[in-house]
Amino acid sequence: MRAIEVREFGGPEVLVPAEVPEPVAGAGQVVVGLEVADVIYLDTLLRSGWGGEIFPVRPPYVPGQGGAGTVLAVGEGVDAAWAGRRVAAPASAGYAQQVAEVAEIAAVPDALGPAEAAALLHDGTTAVRLARAGQPREGETVLVAAAAGGAGSLVLQLARDAGARVIAAARGERKLALARELGAEHSVDYSEDGWQDRVREAAGGDGVDLAFDGAGGELGRAAFGAVARGGRFVTYGTSDGGFAEIDPRAAAERDVRVTNLLEGGPPPAAVSRAALVEALDLAAAGRIRPVIGATYPLARAEDAHASLARRATVGKSLLVV
Repeated sequence: MRAIEVREFGGPEVLVPAEVPEPVAGAGQVVVGLEVADVIYLDTLLRSGWGGEIFPVRPPYVPGQGGAGTVLAVGEGVDAAWAGRRVAAPASAGYAQQVAEVAEIAAVPDALGPAEAAALLHDGTTAVRLARAGQPREGETVLVAAAAGGAGSLVLQLARDAGARVIAAARGERKLALARELGAEHSVDYSEDGWQDRVREAAGGDGVDLAFDGAGGELGRAAFGAVARGGRFVTYGTSDGGFAEIDPRAAAERDVRVTNLLEGGPPPAAVSRAALVEALDLAAAGRIRPVIGATYPLARAEDAHASLARRATVGKSLLVV
């Protein structure tokens, strides 16, 4: 079958088309024929050699974390009723025509197509978990940094749905316009000096009640500075070169609760699946919608990664298998 391989760590150019053996469903597994593969920022980090202590991948390997498609075969111990069903399937080696994985799959509601389901596979799961961690509430002011990203655009909608006033931070007018379209009351370009001061002003002067940081690094630390005393700060981003490392003393002095959603590595599969089911149901009900900014043929995975590296992607990138 067709797939993409990483034969050595490096830039987007190390993603090369390959022919690999078709997977076989082992005990507790299913084989899914993918229609659309998800592309997430973590894929680009792993391809470059980052994070080996948490995500032990070694070349040669097929990158990717799954997608959406149809169950082709079920292994021993899996309910045969899954065969032929449309599913969102988290799986390793996702840049391929087929994947086999432990059966932590979720049925795709009839109202959603494969692209929407694939777009929600990880970012929808992350957004639901972020909302649970931050608990935005009616009347609160919420900052969403990296608000035009796959997860950021969804957590923005979840905060809006909870009745919060959302301030969106992103880079460039195209991304800020999208954030306003999704329901942000205010938008701030975080490539400009002093952007966090404008966030505090938009929040009434004291700062926001809650900040979701999808950028990390220095931008994430600046977002932390925009949180009011007694507020909450939830970080999950690494696009600025690493997590936002917050001094515990600084957090304690301002009584700010800091949560790093990814600090402990991936959550248990059952936790992820429950969040995925919730995200799919929310989208099917029209309460959130994934923003799909670009789709590429599987053979052009290199282009998808290059666009992410340039920060040119608005919303989700997907590979059409």
